[in-house]
Amino acid sequence: MNMRYGEIKILCWAVLSFFLFSCEKDEPDIVTTSRKTLFMYLPWSSNLTTNFYTNISDMEECIKKRGLKDEKVVVFMSSSSTEASMFEIVYKNGKCERKTLKSYTNPSFTTAEGITSILNDMKTFAPASIYAMTIGCHGMGWLPVDRMKTMSVSSVKMHWDYEGKPLTRYFGGLTSEYQTDISTLAKGIADAGIKMEYILFDDCYMSSIEVAYELRNVTDYLIASASEIMAYGMPYAVIGEYLLDDSDFQAVCDGFYDFYSAYSMPYGTLAVTVCAELEDLATIMKKINTEYIFDESSENALQRMDGYTPIIFYDYGDYVEKLCKDPVLLERFEQQLSRAVPYKVHTDYFYSVTKGRVPIYTFSGITTSDPSKHSLTVSKTDTEWYKATH
Repeated sequence: MNMRYGEIKILCWAVLSFFLFSCEKDEPDIVTTSRKTLFMYLPWSSNLTTNFYTNISDMEECIKKRGLKDEKVVVFMSSSSTEASMFEIVYKNGKCERKTLKSYTNPSFTTAEGITSILNDMKTFAPASIYAMTIGCHGMGWLPVDRMKTMSVSSVKMHWDYEGKPLTRYFGGLTSEYQTDISTLAKGIADAGIKMEYILFDDCYMSSIEVAYELRNVTDYLIASASEIMAYGMPYAVIGEYLLDDSDFQAVCDGFYDFYSAYSMPYGTLAVTVCAELEDLATIMKKINTEYIFDESSENALQRMDGYTPIIFYDYGDYVEKLCKDPVLLERFEQQLSRAVPYKVHTDYFYSVTKGRVPIYTFSGITTSDPSKHSLTVSKTDTEWYKATH
């Protein structure tokens, strides 16, 4: 076969170009380790889906204002009870894009194994030196899912069951098959080999001493509301920068307070718990419980933090103040509690779908169900907190 030099040159260039472009096309994305990955975890919660999209958009507004400084933001979002996706919010040229990482069919977010699998995906796509997590859904403190199954066939009406009233935000959905026990979450995180810098619960009633103690080994800090939180949830456009930076918790609380003080429903509570301080708190609490028994006649005087009858969540500091009669021991407790919950804010009232607005007279930032006589709290003796303090 006779070929001119020019034809041979063109043929060689075509072959070379084929290999060059093929290699470029097939080359996988380079995954780099960031300083910090913030994981926004949004399991199926039915009537909060629209609010979740708002939360994501608000975080994008924050990112557009400040950019990303060696951080990644990864979102797990359930669009239905059987479908979810994981995507990264990528910042380019002043705009945010959503880069799909994985699609899920029938994801398991109510089992430890399922949570571990999701977290392992997150680690693969966005490895980092520091991990932090926000969880958006309904919330009901430490109460176990099996109690919710009982509740669903009982006469108890939960705060998410009311219609025609402002919506507030169980860790999970409206029914037990989409709800997750706190102990399950703790195991799922531990089995993924992660200790979170913080877990922010964008849910009702999760600033609970029982919840915090259960999670003490898988997160350094717990950020949560002691009461119901309006369905809008956390104002990420305001507080997002403090979650991404070196976690300025006072600024997170202040931003939350400023937002909800001016909100159409001006009600909200938020607190930050330092999990490393909880063991010392448990030691003091056990001594108090050994020496004193709560006078049930004082129960009506306690600061309620919910709208249920009987009350499920009481202000923890107020409960111990009325339980402990030894001023020296009480002072030790109060000093340790202030170390355990150093950041907290609240409006003058909190809002409950079941009771409307409720005044806040005293606020320690965290609740307990220890004195509750509600039928849903009978299993409180099974919590790690109860076992450590009685």
